[in-house]
Amino acid sequence: MFSGLLTCADCGSNMNYHFNQRNPDIKYFNCSSNNNRRGTCTQTHYIRVDFLEQVIIQEIRRLTKFATQYEKQFAEVIMGNSKMTAEKDRHSKQKELSSLIARDKDLDNIFNRMYEDNLSGKIDDERFAKMSKTYTNEQTEIAEKIKLLRAELEKTEEKTVTADMFIATVHKYTRIKKLTREVLHELIDEIKINHAEKLDSGETVQIITIYWNCIGAIEIPDLPKIPDVDVTVNTRKGVNVKYAPKLSA
Repeated sequence: MFSGLLTCADCGSNMNYHFNQRNPDIKYFNCSSNNNRRGTCTQTHYIRVDFLEQVIIQEIRRLTKFATQYEKQFAEVIMGNSKMTAEKDRHSKQKELSSLIARDKDLDNIFNRMYEDNLSGKIDDERFAKMSKTYTNEQTEIAEKIKLLRAELEKTEEKTVTADMFIATVHKYTRIKKLTREVLHELIDEIKINHAEKLDSGETVQIITIYWNCIGAIEIPDLPKIPDVDVTVNTRKGVNVKYAPKLSA
C-alpha cells in the first residue's frame, strides 16, 4: 500500500519493498539506488513496514485531532501551506520552462551555424544530415515538454486547495484504526525516508517527513488535545530506532 509514496530523502530514488528471507514476517523498504551499480546513494535508508505503519497512522490521528479540535488554526495552516506549495510548484515549472526555451533558441543558432558550415564545405552532407536529425529530435521533445509545462502552469492556481476541502477529507478519518491504500493515497503525496542516525545521546532516531496532498509538509503544533507520537522498533541489528519528524535544534 506504500508503493509509489516512499522516496529516499538523500537521493530522491524510490524505495524498494523486501521481506527478510529468514523471517518473512519482517517486511521492509530500502533505497533502490543503494545497491544499484549506477546508484549514487551511500546509505540503505532501511525502514521496517510495521514501524512505518505505526508512524503514519499516529500522524494521521494527530492531523485529524488538529483539524477537529483546533479548526481555525488548522484552516490557517492549510491555507498558508497550500499557497506556498502551489507557489513552489509554479516556480519550479517556470524555471524548467525558461531553461527549455533557452535550449530551443540555442538549437536554432546551432542549426544556422551548421547550415552555413555545410554550404561552405566545413561539414559534409552526411554528417550534416546526422547532426540535423539528432538536434531535430531534441527540439521536437523540447517543444512537447514546453507545451505540457505551459498547460500545467495555467492550471497551477486550480491546484490550490481550500481549507474546507482538506478539512472535509481529513474529517473522514477521525476514527481511523487501520491503514489502507485508499487512505494513504487520498491524504499523502509523498513520504521521505532518512537513514537512521545515532545521536550524541546514544539514541538512534529515523526522520520521516510526510508531504500531505496539496499542502506539503506541515508542523503540527504541540497543543493539549493533540497526542504525541512515540514509535520505536527493534531493527534487524538489534538496535532500537525511534521515529523523529525532524531532529531537534
